[in-house]
Amino acid sequence: MTLEFLNPSRSFDEVRKAIRFIGHDGMFEVPFFVEVEALARSSAGLRSMELSEEMYLSTFDYARGSIENVAREAYSHGRQTSYTLTAADFR
Repeated sequence: MTLEFLNPSRSFDEVRKAIRFIGHDGMFEVPFFVEVEALARSSAGLRSMELSEEMYLSTFDYARGSIENVAREAYSHGRQTSYTLTAADFR
């Protein structure tokens, strides 16, 4: 099966300092987290700012297509219980 992102919902995880979103491989849900550090690095204007939850979510929404592509790549390397995407994954 292929990893798909059928549900557009996402949430901010304060403890992990990450945005949580879900992929689906058939009937299986696959949880992903993208670190806010990776989001801040993706936009030069955001690097020096103290960002709010709302700004992180907006940045995630703007970059969602590329984030999902990186998530698919991470998923293709083997199954895990969850995946955390870091700035290194976006290079």
